[in-house]
Formats: sequence, C-alpha cells, structure tokens
Amino acid sequence: MTRREWIALISAAPLLKAAPGPEGNAPAAPVAIAKCASYDEDVTARLATMFDQLGGLDRVVRGKTVTIKLNMTGSPALRVDGRPPGVTHYVHPKLVGATAHLMGRAGARRIRFVESAWATSGPLEDYLLDSGWNVRQLLAAAPGVEFENTNALGKSKKYARFKVPGGGYLFPAYDLNQAYEDTDVFVSMAKLKNHATCGVTLSMKNCFGMLPASIYGDDAGRDEPNENPTAGRAKTMHAGRRQPSKSAPAELDPSSSREPGYRVPHIVADLVKSRPIDLQIIDGIESIAGGEGPWVGGVRRVQPGVLLAGLNPVSTDAVAAAVMGYDPRAARGTAPFRKCENTLLLAERHGVGSADLRRIDVRGVAIAGAMYRYEA
Repeated sequence: MTRREWIALISAAPLLKAAPGPEGNAPAAPVAIAKCASYDEDVTARLATMFDQLGGLDRVVRGKTVTIKLNMTGSPALRVDGRPPGVTHYVHPKLVGATAHLMGRAGARRIRFVESAWATSGPLEDYLLDSGWNVRQLLAAAPGVEFENTNALGKSKKYARFKVPGGGYLFPAYDLNQAYEDTDVFVSMAKLKNHATCGVTLSMKNCFGMLPASIYGDDAGRDEPNENPTAGRAKTMHAGRRQPSKSAPAELDPSSSREPGYRVPHIVADLVKSRPIDLQIIDGIESIAGGEGPWVGGVRRVQPGVLLAGLNPVSTDAVAAAVMGYDPRAARGTAPFRKCENTLLLAERHGVGSADLRRIDVRGVAIAGAMYRYEA
C-alpha cells in the first residue's frame, strides 16, 4: 500500500463509516505521533514534545499517583534472534526511564511500574533484572518510583474488583491487584506489534496482562487464589477450559464460544471499560511483526521508527493500527483480524472511545508520514 493509496483509504466513507448507535458517539481524543529512528536518539525530548502536543503532562500527573502498566510479555529468557527483549517484544527500558523522568519533572507524587510477570509472583525488580534492565537507573529517574508484580496479591492485602459498567461481554467484573485501584492516573505503555490471537497488541491488549494468574491462571486455586502461580492463562482465559477461582465473578455465559479469537478480544474490551486508561504510550521505534513474542513462529524484527501517545485507548490504537498499515475498523476475516474479533470495535461498542480516524485529531507527524507496513 502506497501513501497515496492510504490517503484514498482514509477518505473512503463506506470503509471508515462511523458505527451506528451508541458506539458512533464514543469519545475521541487527540493522538500524537513522532518519528524516532533509534533508542540512541533523544527519546526524552521526543516524548516531551508529544505530551505538550496533547496539552501538557503536568495537568495529567501533578501531585498524583501514576500507575504504568508495562508490556513485558513472556519469559525474559525468550529472545528473538538473540536480541534484548526491549528491541523486539518488550517496551524498551530507555522509554520507560524517560517517561518516569518526565512525569517526575511534571510533579507526579508517586510512579508505580506494574506488570504481571510471567509465571511468577516474585518481585518485579527481579524480573526486570532478568530482562537486562538497570533497576537503579529507573529508581533514580524520578522521586517516588516503585514496582509491583500484579500476577498475584503482592504487597496488597486484598484484590480490587472492577465491575464492567453496563455489563460485560464475558465477565461482569474482574478481580485485579489493588495497584490498579490505588492510583489517580493509569497509563498503558505498549509495543507496536502484531498478536497471534488478537491481530494487534497495542495499548488495550496490553491490559490483558493485568489479569492475575493467581485467579485467572492455569494453576489458579479452585476456590481461592493461588498466590504462587507458575503458569499462564491459556486454559482459563484464552480457551475457557476451566473457570477462574470461585473467589472471583464467574462467566456470564459458560456456553459462549471457547475460541480464543472470540474470547480474548471481548475480555480486553471488558477490561478497558472497567479500568479506564488515562494515557497511552506506544513504543514503535523497534519491534516485531507477525506475532507478540518469540514463541510465535515466523516473527521478524522491524524498525518502524515511531512513537505514539494519546488520551483515549481506542483512538490511540486506531491511529497505531493505521500506522501499521491496517484499517482500524476492519471486520473479522480481514487483516490484521483474520481469525479474531476486532478489539477496537468491541471497545467502541462499549463506549470506551472512537476508532473512526475521521474523528481523531492526529498531531505531530501525519499517519501517512509515519506509516510502516507490517505486511508487505
């Protein structure tokens, strides 16, 4: 697809027609795009400019607790072409440090980095060290930096229950680590990449990792959480072959589809409805195409050289999908949603935000100028 073809695509009213009904009135928010060829460039300056284009970071974080959900999917031991995870399928530590620095400078009172570390309930700091990150540098990036592994109860005394307003697609509510409740600002820091189950994994799909394996994992306790999980969530959440711990709300309809391409996008849309994302940051400087990690056959390294930031997850992900060369409103059976439901449209129907590019104010670099086709 050439840039001329892309301009014609986004001008095509039938293709990008706003959804009828309530979803057609879903909110939209500005999205900023910047070019950044490598992590050796001044990532902090790029981010600062983008935050200014969105209205300023201080008005979002000053005096507040900020919780940042990282994307560190899969074991740190798994590599693509032997490369560090930050230049393939993890967010890069330089981007993480730059974000903390800017938030500290903008007056954030507390900055908590969280992730449900793969198959462990141990300290997130250990997981970061195993991934080759310099934890001391992150701690020094701003005052009040801390870490929490949300794969289990961790430092909390109880789980927080997030009800899906208006009713969920698959579950009426989700039990999450209390870090996701004990915050003023919630940030999703994602990677610009494909996903074997969901087509793309951006700021919204990143939130699937909020689910604690202690409750939703394959070795979760039957009645109560298993606070030492050692497995993922494939049987429970992807395939629905077992139910979460009985301490958490059960599925609305146990007879619904057990297909991962149906279940995971609906769960993600539920999660972002129940736990709103206030700020999205997407790392597209270097990434992978063809899947979300090295366990997916055929993944390849790519260098889009872009960063994205936004204030509504559906709008941000719609622009990110467009930068990847996709139609964010594509139906199931169409790239990148060949074998799955379109998470963006499901979230739009939940009223989370608009995936209609015509309604989204793109600032900085235009979509056509940033586009990097993930599929030739």
